[in-house]
Amino acid sequence: MSLANPLKKLASCVILDLDGTLLNTDGLVSEVLRGFLGKYGKQWDGREVHKILGKTPFESGAAIVEDYELPCTTSEFLSEINPIFSEKWCNIKALPGANRLIKHFSSHGVPMALASNSPRVDIESKISSHQGWKESFSVIIGGDEVTSGKPSPEIFLEAAKKLNVEPSACLVIEDSIPGVTAGRAAEMEVVAVPSIPKQSHLYTSADEVINSLLDLRPEKWGLPPFEDWIEGTLSIEPWHIGGPVIKGYGRGSKVLGIPTANLSTEGYSTLLSEHPSGVYFGWARVSNRGVFKMVMSIGWNPYFNNTEKTIEPWLLHDFAEDFYGEDLRLVVVGYIRPEANFPSLESLVAKIHEDGRIAERALDLPLYSTYRDDPYLKPSIKDGGHF
Repeated sequence: MSLANPLKKLASCVILDLDGTLLNTDGLVSEVLRGFLGKYGKQWDGREVHKILGKTPFESGAAIVEDYELPCTTSEFLSEINPIFSEKWCNIKALPGANRLIKHFSSHGVPMALASNSPRVDIESKISSHQGWKESFSVIIGGDEVTSGKPSPEIFLEAAKKLNVEPSACLVIEDSIPGVTAGRAAEMEVVAVPSIPKQSHLYTSADEVINSLLDLRPEKWGLPPFEDWIEGTLSIEPWHIGGPVIKGYGRGSKVLGIPTANLSTEGYSTLLSEHPSGVYFGWARVSNRGVFKMVMSIGWNPYFNNTEKTIEPWLLHDFAEDFYGEDLRLVVVGYIRPEANFPSLESLVAKIHEDGRIAERALDLPLYSTYRDDPYLKPSIKDGGHF
């Protein structure tokens, strides 16, 4: 650890939240609420998610009943909707970086606790399909096992007690403001991983705010560092996305001097919700022009402050002409960095070119070069969708 980046506090154990931190619960919650509220002629559009994020089930239910003026009590609402959720809890996907984090701390003997406002039975169901998770946690505590849920510090203090460590030796990783508040009240160090886009500025009480679990640097807290970064890149489980090239904001070539080949996000809301904003890289096929290296940003591009999440690939090849409307297929194989804002257009352009150089070199490594032959990039595949 460099003296230029001193440790904040030494941590000897990690306490993790579950929903929105390790699991992509938000997508499932929105799906169920959209169907449920439709029966009452109401429409869930996700804008109220901040009112239920990190709350206990009863608090979340009460907020929904009140906001949507439902003709039932909170208890009646929960008795009707809980069975729907219970059937689906075991199918929630892990968020990017969750498996990596749990395996890393487990293999290095770092004690871990799981502390969630969810009832214990729901926690058990949610983690049941994730191999090795239950065994990795020395302590699991549900919201129904304490007197007060987050933002009360009780659940974290109880976790520390069961881990047999002082609260000050614990690092909490949370996605919600109630969770961050609880961790700070317990006098623990807190890393926030906000699950609501563009809300990082609300997490000022956290000791650190990161974009996703992929960006966690355990060594900052005196914990064993990840050793899987290779030449500035992190290998990820490959994923696919494709469609016709569309016209973007017109700033790629004109403003930045970087000709991006934008993709429509239509039909990809679920896929985009599963992957944090940031800079990725991989391989691209354009119609019958061939396969090329590419680097791309996914997100809101803070410098331009997009209102919608965009997909902006930059194919690392000089093309003689535009190819709007042509079919573009991407195999995304690695991650470089989170989204960031920049003080000037020049610094943004310089960073994009640096990302390009990192991707260009990395894609020559056997770890990544093999995906150039991914079946998704074969011209015989006619479906522009993903799988």
